[in-house]
Amino acid sequence: MRARITWRIGTLVSVHRETDTARTLVLNVPDWPGHDAGQHIDVRLTAPDGYRAQRSYSLAAPADGDRVEITVQHVDDGEVSDYLTQTFTPGDAVEIRGPVGGWFVWRPAQTEPVLLVAGGSGIVPLMAMVRARKAAGSRTPFRLIYSARSPKETIYGDELRTRARDDFGLDVSYVYTREPVRRRISLADVNTHGWPPDLNPTCFVCGPTGFVETVADMLVALGHDPRRVKTERFG
Repeated sequence: MRARITWRIGTLVSVHRETDTARTLVLNVPDWPGHDAGQHIDVRLTAPDGYRAQRSYSLAAPADGDRVEITVQHVDDGEVSDYLTQTFTPGDAVEIRGPVGGWFVWRPAQTEPVLLVAGGSGIVPLMAMVRARKAAGSRTPFRLIYSARSPKETIYGDELRTRARDDFGLDVSYVYTREPVRRRISLADVNTHGWPPDLNPTCFVCGPTGFVETVADMLVALGHDPRRVKTERFG
């Protein structure tokens, strides 16, 4: 049984630079109750004058004791993301609450094929699923389609290349929307790199609202069961 969701103190342990604008933050959260891949947390900042700001961030890795990992994309004029990516340093603390969510999750007991479609920083909860699959020793076949502006803006780029080579049953495909030419993810991309609908895969789509709605519509148009298309969106 999960512990009641409440605010806890998370202390920053380490920071890893993913891209020019994205940072992975590893926090120590005493008595963390654990979580499933795909869930998220709320992060709350409190200024000396009492002003508070709160944002939600997907968990980037499977449960590992009191370790909690998120990846934050800097957003222009984003008061929380600006602090977390530019000012937050090891030893500093923030309030976090979670885990939150129970629909957009993957658990190792699931054996049907999985399709992951990410747009930009929407890769974060899907990467948690990829990592959870490996940690559990699961043989469930995964396919990931990752849409990013360019190779240099691909979060977890090195790790994904290694996993695509070494993790049996994981296929990774990329759609670059700014380089070398401007384009958008297409029906052909999803059809070519996804699973045939007759295999009844579970599909997870995460990214900006417009991206998620477009990809979800594509999947349904290709014949996927809408009940097996799970979406998480931001912006």
